[in-house]
Amino acid sequence: MIIHKIKELREQIKEWKKQGLTVGLVPTMGALHAGHLSLIKKSVEKCDRTVVSVFVNPIQFCPGEDLDKYPRTLDADEGLCNDAGVNIVFAPSPEEMYGRGHILSNDFLTYVIPPYFYVDKLCGKSRVGHFDGVCTVVNKLFNIVQPDFAFFGEKDRQQLIILKKMVNDLNIPVEIIPCPIVREESGLALSSRNKYLTEKGKDEALALSKILFNIKMCYNKGIKDVKALKETAYGFLNNNHTLEYLEFRDKNTLEEKLTADGDTIVFIAARVENVRLIDNIAL
Repeated sequence: MIIHKIKELREQIKEWKKQGLTVGLVPTMGALHAGHLSLIKKSVEKCDRTVVSVFVNPIQFCPGEDLDKYPRTLDADEGLCNDAGVNIVFAPSPEEMYGRGHILSNDFLTYVIPPYFYVDKLCGKSRVGHFDGVCTVVNKLFNIVQPDFAFFGEKDRQQLIILKKMVNDLNIPVEIIPCPIVREESGLALSSRNKYLTEKGKDEALALSKILFNIKMCYNKGIKDVKALKETAYGFLNNNHTLEYLEFRDKNTLEEKLTADGDTIVFIAARVENVRLIDNIAL
């Protein structure tokens, strides 16, 4: 079943709650792939009812980003969700979510602003305001769906950490369930933006996962100095890569690590064929 209106969705959720059913939410921007389906599978297994939201959220895109060309494949997404056992696909319009004719800036619209310490690094440095948009739309979805559980992929690990912080700080009654990164057989992390890459670009993009896997191998062999671990990365890069960052951060607080340990996440972002890709690995 696909629903486009908040009021209609709330009426269905109310009926489920009356029956004492647990509700899982999988927030997506559509263009579903095997990574999304792994989240959906976990929700269907864990919860009595599952809602998948499909919404390309305009307020999390920064100026010059790919809002207009972001892949929109609602019919295919609905089919995948139906096959996976999803009960409702919630696909609102921007007008339904934010109001018709509303100016989508925090001069006119109430935003949820995560702590500066969590957003002034990694993806937040180049995507100013991005996590404000993410937290705002996810908070709205939590208010609309009132899920017991919400499922998020670890590929967007900074986002996951920030959303867990938001839920804790604002006392939102939902449990966030982290789900592992799903990779192609080659090691490339699945992403809707992989569709923009040529076959050659996909080969070049493997540098990200190769760097991360090599760093973890070196760490497991006893190398703990972050500077030394970073040095192992540069042999995988060439002129076809534009490295944005390679950083070692705490898995809960995003504090910078100078010495790697079991609480360390290695984050990487780079452009290949002008497509911005991200990946990470836990040590």
